[in-house]
Amino acid sequence: MDFEFKEHYDVYDLFEIVKILRSPEGCPWDKVQTHETIRSEFIEEVYEAVEAIDEKDPVHLREELGDVLLQVVFHCVLENEKNSFELDDVADDVCKKMILRHPHVFGNTTAETPEEVLKNWDQIKMQSKSQSRVSETLESVSKALPSLMRSDKLIKRAERAGFANPDARENISAIRARLDALEAAVENGGADECGGEIGELLFSVSRLSRSLKTDCEKSLYDACDRFTKQFSELEAYAAENGIDIQKSDPSELSALWDAVSKQSY
Repeated sequence: MDFEFKEHYDVYDLFEIVKILRSPEGCPWDKVQTHETIRSEFIEEVYEAVEAIDEKDPVHLREELGDVLLQVVFHCVLENEKNSFELDDVADDVCKKMILRHPHVFGNTTAETPEEVLKNWDQIKMQSKSQSRVSETLESVSKALPSLMRSDKLIKRAERAGFANPDARENISAIRARLDALEAAVENGGADECGGEIGELLFSVSRLSRSLKTDCEKSLYDACDRFTKQFSELEAYAAENGIDIQKSDPSELSALWDAVSKQSY
C-alpha cells in the first residue's frame, strides 16, 4: 500500500485515506458502503457534535467535528468515484453561496441588524433557487429534521414573509382548543384521528414557544433530561424503601413519582 505516514494530516489526507479504504485492497466494510448505508451514521455524528457543544467541552467537540468531517469526505469520495464532483467542488459551492448571501459584507447592500441580514438572506435564497412563492420556501425545509425543529423553522420562515404568529395568550387559547379536539377524538375517533390531533397540538405548542422566544426543541431536550434524572431518583428512592418498581402497580408508581417530584423541586 502506497501511503505516507505524517506527523500532521490535513483534509486532503483524509480524502486519500478514505479512497484507500474504498480501494480493492482496502477495508471490507468501507468499500461496500453507499450514501444510503451510511446515512444514519451521518445523522448520528452530527447529533454527537451537538451534544459536545451542549457539554461546552472543546476537546470532545474537536473529536466529534472530526467524525462529522469524515462523513462529509466519505460522501465526497463516493461521488468522486463516479466522476460526479470533488471535495474542492463542495468547498467552491459553499464559498460562492456565502459570498452571494452576504452582500452586506462582500457587496454594496446594507444590513445593520441580524433581522435585516435574515430578510436579505431569504430574498437571495428565493432568487437563487428560482422560488417565487413563500410556500416554496416552506417546502424546501428539510423533512429529515426533527419535527419540532422543522415546525420552528417553518414558523420562522412564514413570519419573515409577513405571516404573523399570534401572541402567547392567543396561542395558549389555540392549545386549549386543540386539547378539546383531542379529547373528542379520544372519545369518538380512531388512532389516525387522535394522531392528527396530537400533531396539531404539538404544532400549536411550537407556535407558543416561538411567541415566547424559546427554543421548543431545546425545551423538550431539557425536559427529557429532567425526566431521566427524576426516573433515576425514583429508582434510588424505591430501592432505599425496599420497593420493586417492576412489581408495583400504576397507582404505587404514581405515588412514588409524586414523592420524588416534591424532593426535586
